[in-house]
Amino acid sequence: MSDTVITGHCCCDRHRRRAFTLIELLVVIAIVSLLLTILIPVLKRARYQTRRIACISNLHNVGLAIHAYANDCKGTIPFGPEGLPMMGGNFYTVKGDVTSLISLMNGAPVGLGLLLQNYLAEQPKVLFCPGADQPSDAEVQLVRVGLKQAQGDYYYRHASVALLSGTPETFHIQLSRLGKNRNGRSITALVMDVQFLAHPSLASFQVVTRTSHDRKISNILFADGQVGSQDNADGRFTVDIGAYPYDALDKILKVFELADERRYAAFSP
Repeated sequence: MSDTVITGHCCCDRHRRRAFTLIELLVVIAIVSLLLTILIPVLKRARYQTRRIACISNLHNVGLAIHAYANDCKGTIPFGPEGLPMMGGNFYTVKGDVTSLISLMNGAPVGLGLLLQNYLAEQPKVLFCPGADQPSDAEVQLVRVGLKQAQGDYYYRHASVALLSGTPETFHIQLSRLGKNRNGRSITALVMDVQFLAHPSLASFQVVTRTSHDRKISNILFADGQVGSQDNADGRFTVDIGAYPYDALDKILKVFELADERRYAAFSP
């Protein structure tokens, strides 16, 4: 038997992949870059909308808790307790001040913090905005309640007061009779996103910048339980205290009064 020598190319050669040329690789990279350019803003907008909707849901649940509290407490909204003496780092000096605090320096619950034990016990994080522009410290703040001063991500207007000292003349604490604001309009806005700008020099007093939703919109809870979004692109709902914190409460109350005005305009014939 003679040996047979097979010559020629292996059939596998016909199935070898053809390598990308440099031009083809550059085209692929360009297409991927274009897709990313299109998709990243879309994903960012989707994430922004998701957080905005989650914030509205939070405020809706806070509204339900306020109404449940009022139903159990002879029609009153969460209110008090007495403010502590004015000192560095204490943001609540007069009973009923507008505030984002949920507990005082002595740990006593205040404002929306009064809802935590019985009305928001299963969902305490609704007091923190999912669209906050700074890293969330919800866990840290909630642990502080009962021990020291703690802060949420929403302003609460539980008496329409903005005083550093003294005794308020009027307490607007009945949910069905909140009274008039300083401009003579009916008080309607109870809770809203914190949009607060402070100079870095105030950080040692725990006064720091805290904003939400890229400061583009502010979500607002009204006394009837409805939640609305207001445009804030021009900063109308932003409280900018610069390096001077002493008029902060007045500025916060003014954005609530602006919300009252918008509500009045929306429902006026």
